[in-house]
Amino acid sequence: MFKRISVQHLTTGMYIYEMCGPWMSHPFWRRAFLLTSPADLQRLRQSPVTEVWIDIRRGKDIPSDVPCVVWDPDKGSPQAEPVAAPPAAPPQAIINTTPATLGKELHQAMALCEQSREAMLDMFSEARMGSAISMDMAESLVNEITGSVLRNPDALLSVARLKTADNYTYMHSVAVSGLMVALARNLGMNEAQARRAGLAGLLHDLGKARMDPAILNKPDKLSDEEFAHMQGHPRASYEMLLDSAGIDEAVLDACLHHHERLDGRGYPDGLAGEEISLLARMTAICDVYDAITSDRPYKKGWPPAVSLKRMAEWTDTHLDKRLFETFVRTVGIYPVGSLVRLQSGRLAVVSEPSAKSLTAPRVVAFYCTKSEKLLNPQLLDLAQTRQDRIVAQEDPANWPFTNLDSLWHKGVAATA
Repeated sequence: MFKRISVQHLTTGMYIYEMCGPWMSHPFWRRAFLLTSPADLQRLRQSPVTEVWIDIRRGKDIPSDVPCVVWDPDKGSPQAEPVAAPPAAPPQAIINTTPATLGKELHQAMALCEQSREAMLDMFSEARMGSAISMDMAESLVNEITGSVLRNPDALLSVARLKTADNYTYMHSVAVSGLMVALARNLGMNEAQARRAGLAGLLHDLGKARMDPAILNKPDKLSDEEFAHMQGHPRASYEMLLDSAGIDEAVLDACLHHHERLDGRGYPDGLAGEEISLLARMTAICDVYDAITSDRPYKKGWPPAVSLKRMAEWTDTHLDKRLFETFVRTVGIYPVGSLVRLQSGRLAVVSEPSAKSLTAPRVVAFYCTKSEKLLNPQLLDLAQTRQDRIVAQEDPANWPFTNLDSLWHKGVAATA
């Protein structure tokens, strides 16, 4: 039996089944847990959450005089007891999908990425210890990721890209989840299908929690034996999630087969062509893109535009060409963070793709190649002006700039 009560009536020893309101409104990555810490109780009372559902079968009940809403799954809809609030179903997270500017959504995306990092760190830690994976938590996290991507697809993808080599394993899952949601929507999938794609992206690498940490975090190229060991992570993901209640079969398949290749030379099962499911082929593209654009313990990431060019060369053997073409439209020919040369001779960093033209994004011009001097950063919408255009992609490694991320951030701030 479940009871919805005010957080002011919550005490330690109660089992929190659900917190009413969006996942981001409370300070915990879990949605359901036994409340044992007075400090956690205080944090919850100070959060925007005003009500919670408790499970009295798994924790303490409330005194008989405390107003509440009671829900017994075996007896239908919730009923007030004695006279508290109008009947309501167990709360479902309501995700705001109202379109937002990049600048406005960026702040929400930053907070979401920080909480997501902590959530994934804890999820991987529990997986290492053999604990069951909480689908409630994973689905809540995907709901928030989906909401952010639907409000503005570039904000979360931009922030998630700014991972470090140290937190790569955790933030990679968040980034791939966001890329999967964005790709799904551009493929014409509905919101439920996009959430399923996001869940596959979030969970696809969970099996790395069972890999040898020394090999997983090795700062050098792996030996053949070490690589063979790491090839076990897709099946480990599958086996860890197999017993999770309510998990979608397509999500399980994507976790197991996202390293398959169209030419049949992938792993773990050597599937080829149409033998590889749509969701697994999508996951392969999003996984590869985020991996090769990210700094890793053993190598520096490639620039986004260079990565897309390299991936295009792999479409005959590794990646689905049709899906990859849609993926390029999703992230843009010049993804956020790309360094480009303008016709005017200035260098600029891409701050936001354009909905009107793949070749004319918003950029922040900051350097004059003719005078070899830094300029005051200037935001340019190339889709709105005929005075300048991109003439070439530039490799940041050829220039002594170390603050490209802060430059596009300034450009984004101007759109808020």
